[in-house]
Amino acid sequence: MNRRAALLGLLSATVAACTPAAGVKIGPDGLPLPQVYRIAADGQDPVMFHFLDGMNALRKAAKVQPVTYNAQLNAAAATHSRDMAIQNRPWHFGSDGSSPLDRGRRVGFPGRIMGENISETYETELETLAAWMRQEDTRAVILDPTITLIGFAWYQEPAGKIWWTLVTGR
Repeated sequence: MNRRAALLGLLSATVAACTPAAGVKIGPDGLPLPQVYRIAADGQDPVMFHFLDGMNALRKAAKVQPVTYNAQLNAAAATHSRDMAIQNRPWHFGSDGSSPLDRGRRVGFPGRIMGENISETYETELETLAAWMRQEDTRAVILDPTITLIGFAWYQEPAGKIWWTLVTGR
């Protein structure tokens, strides 16, 4: 009798695992459709802390020093995120032809700009960080042992698309 109950319980758990969670929409390929990740106006601090904690955990695992936020680099990142949304394309040049170095100078950053990662997505800050870690070039920006400062910002369109920018410096 116990064997039947255990088998029935295992079967029920298996079937339950195959059932999509409430509110999850499944696409024609059988995979969950992307969910819009809304960042509330008062949700800025948690996003910033989650990203910094995640990045520093990755850097610690790679045995490199942690980084801290820099207000000027945050401003440069915010400007570029908004500009990418206006241009409707993720790329490292501003609508005026500016580079990450130019944007750093414009906000008065006295140090050296070392790198920039960008993304156009509906994903969270940690999903974006994970996506950057899967690519060799963007992972190198995150794990660069010479950086000490970062700027991180985003712009979210009304429909939910998020334009993320990470600027690194020292």
